[in-house]
Amino acid sequence: MVDTNRIQGAAEEAIGRVQDGAGGLLGDTASQVQGKARAAAGQAQGAYGEALDTVRDLAADQPLLALGVATGLGFILGAILARR
Repeated sequence: MVDTNRIQGAAEEAIGRVQDGAGGLLGDTASQVQGKARAAAGQAQGAYGEALDTVRDLAADQPLLALGVATGLGFILGAILARR
């Protein structure tokens, strides 16, 4: 199952690249910068969606491993917060 963040990220990245290219053709540096920022944000959102898919697949394929990792992270986070 593909996470919607991957799809939205790819769309944002494509729109950002088009905006960057159009700004370059027109000599509009503000549009270029906005396009580059939008493309970078789209890449980040796509990477986030891919990470979610990976974790979801791992949890479905190896539920005991996922439970062990979640338990370990919870224990570590609890120990860190208890020291405050």
